[in-house]
Formats: sequence, structure tokens, C-alpha cells
Amino acid sequence: MTRRVLVIAAHPDDEVLGCGGTAALHARAGDEVTALIACEGESLRYGPGGVGQPEHIRRAAQELGLQETRQLGFADQRLDTLSLVELITPLERAVRDLRPSVVYCQYGGDANRDHELLFRAALVATRPIEPYIEAVYAFDTASSTEWGYPRTFVPDTWVDISATLEQKLCAMQCYESEVRPYPHPRSIEALRNRARAWGNQCCLEAAEVFMTVRRSLRGGQAPV
Repeated sequence: MTRRVLVIAAHPDDEVLGCGGTAALHARAGDEVTALIACEGESLRYGPGGVGQPEHIRRAAQELGLQETRQLGFADQRLDTLSLVELITPLERAVRDLRPSVVYCQYGGDANRDHELLFRAALVATRPIEPYIEAVYAFDTASSTEWGYPRTFVPDTWVDISATLEQKLCAMQCYESEVRPYPHPRSIEALRNRARAWGNQCCLEAAEVFMTVRRSLRGGQAPV
């Protein structure tokens, strides 16, 4: 049965870093995967002209097999200038429009303030009054989660992305302005090592990991 999947990310490339391999698995299984990206992700560092992030987003989504990517267009690293309800409202609108059964959102306990605020908004937008949501998972973000303190990201779910790891890395390469040279955590080699290290913890070749925010098996089917 085709399911609807929603990925909520703060910035362009976060959707790939956190759950690109898992999103690609969903797409391969025939699920309808939509990514929602809150911030435009380039004006702060690259000026008003940007670096072509909309095209990078489009190419990365195509690489992963996403059905759609929605951009809210909030200013990069400026979510703390908004009231929380200004973040919650468009997220709620997207959730009610898409009616996802599985939601992946950005973990809010890392070094990036935008991640923290978006996670708080996502918790409200995905609260269990919406009966179609079977599960909500939080993903880590390379170069943000491991740099936060205290270190509170403790995964409880490992998804085998051995079959889609290279697909994820190709999607990351679409974000030309965000890839860094090794040994930076956002280098392609480091991301490959990261996936393998997570996977090795469960005797898998490669994995993405998540914290379960909420999980309800109303239909008896595991959501991942």
C-alpha cells in the first residue's frame, strides 16, 4: 500500500543529511515522499543573490525520488525572530494537506537554533490529534547534532540504507555550496563513514538513525 511520507527540515541539504537514504527507500517502495524546507538557506552566507539553492533542492529531490519539495522561504538563521505560531501554522497546513502516515523531522537539541525552533513547531504540528500519523521520528544532522551540548541525541531506530547510501551521497553532491573537504562532517567521505559507523552498530553495512518521537501501530504495520 502506498503511504505518504513527510520530511521536515530547516535548511536545504538537511533533508539529505538526516534521512536521504531512508527517503530514497520509501520512494523505491512506491511511497509518496514530500520534503518541506523551512529556510531559504543561502542569503546569510552568500548574499541576496544566493548560490542557486532552488536548483540544488530540485536536483537533490530528483536524485532521491521525492515526489515534491515545498519551500517556506523563511530567512536563514532567523527563525528566532518569528513567533512559534508563525512556524507552526505553515507546518500544520502542510500536514493537513498531505496527511502523512510517517513524519521525519529535525532533532532540536543540537548546535543550530533554527533546528531547535523548527523541531518545537513540528511537535505541535504532528501532535496525535491527527489520526493518520502513524509515526514521528527525529533525525540527526551532520555538523550540527554532534557539535551540540549536552549531547542528547540517543537513537533507538536504525534503518538499513546499504542499498541507497550512494544515492544519498549523490543527492548531497547536488548541494555544491554545502559539501566540504574531508575530514569535515559534511564531506562525502565523512558522510559515507558516518553511515557505515551507524550501520556497524547493528551489523549493517550502512544506516541512518532516528529517535522515536511517537509511534502508533493502528493498522498493525511498522511505519519504517
